[in-house]
Amino acid sequence: MAPPSVLMVGTGEYTTGFVGGGASGSDKKVGVVGLTMFDLRRRGKVGKLSMVGVSGRKFPAIKQHLHKNISEVYNGLDVSFESFPADDQTDPDAYKAAIDALEPGSAITIFTPDTTHYPIALYAIQRKIHVLITKPATKLLEDHLKLLEESRKHGVFVFIEHHKRFDPAYADARAKAQKLGDFNYFYSYMSQPKFQLETFKAWAGKDSDISYYLNSHHVDICESMVPEYTPVKVTASASTGTAWDLGCVAETEDTITLLVDWRKKSDPSRVATGVYTASWTAPQKAGVHSNQYFHYMGSKGEIRINQAKRGYDVADDEQGHLVWYNPFYMRYAPDEEGNFAGQTGYGYISFEKFIDAVTALNEGRVTLDELDKRGLPTLRNTIATTAILHAGRKSLDEKRSVEIVSDGSDNGWSFK
Repeated sequence: MAPPSVLMVGTGEYTTGFVGGGASGSDKKVGVVGLTMFDLRRRGKVGKLSMVGVSGRKFPAIKQHLHKNISEVYNGLDVSFESFPADDQTDPDAYKAAIDALEPGSAITIFTPDTTHYPIALYAIQRKIHVLITKPATKLLEDHLKLLEESRKHGVFVFIEHHKRFDPAYADARAKAQKLGDFNYFYSYMSQPKFQLETFKAWAGKDSDISYYLNSHHVDICESMVPEYTPVKVTASASTGTAWDLGCVAETEDTITLLVDWRKKSDPSRVATGVYTASWTAPQKAGVHSNQYFHYMGSKGEIRINQAKRGYDVADDEQGHLVWYNPFYMRYAPDEEGNFAGQTGYGYISFEKFIDAVTALNEGRVTLDELDKRGLPTLRNTIATTAILHAGRKSLDEKRSVEIVSDGSDNGWSFK
């Protein structure tokens, strides 16, 4: 069979690296999604590529940016794609025409504000298009469960882009955690510098919050480490003030912490504690774009990981401070032939896992149930993460602890 066509939904930083009329100031100056898809096409794993946004007027500048920063850097890598809407149009529903142009069995990637994930994914699923959604899958638990139901009904694969699952240290830790007895305690922290709020100001505090944006990583990691446990209660707290000073709306929290009670499914007397903290008001020059670490403790041992300092420090006069780089995520240096050489980065691997699964499913070599059993971040394997994040938002808004109730079935999840 021909490789799947892919539509990239969203034209922002993670897809193109293009923000505010130029290259992003983050560690994603040339994006992740677009670069990865262009390279997967070069390798024959992806067919026709297209991209859709709300404003077609951005595309001439985006294409120029991609040509300069990708084609001219990586041996003339082809960065062509069909764009929606037309360059002289603005259309918030352009994703529908772009999806309608795809054949069943094609795929889309969704990197748009959190509130738009559900309608875009549902539209694609109902047209038999496979879907990759950036985390969080959805803001609301009921939307997550509806997408799972529809994906099974239409026989398509839905993958949540929790790329930290493929970070080599995190993946190894997950395997080792299975041998450390009963889950007892998990603490995590993840942050980004305040300047990112300039990029996120259009939706921060309006469409989503820092817990959905960053806590989602470590909540998912924890869920994947302890499949024999289920979350039963969430209590959230938040700090405020700094984001307001930077011009964000009054609903924008600086830092959010989720306190989660987990209970063992086979023995309800065994309870564990998870604490997940995320902030987007870290110092402007902290040396690293994303500070990230966790501490896992089981009844027979513990694991500590600090993925901010990876033993790769660069002193750069233009940066004005020591920089800690993370080539394990996306490695942008060309290979000896001038081609992109970042195929081993876990940011790249996440997309390749999705494309490989789509191809195998289209060719009848694998089933949806078998993909779930592989431990991939599928809709079925990430229900608890969405439940925790949604309960955390309810806890903040309603100023109370929120209980999570589950009967063990796909649709048997609710709040009290």
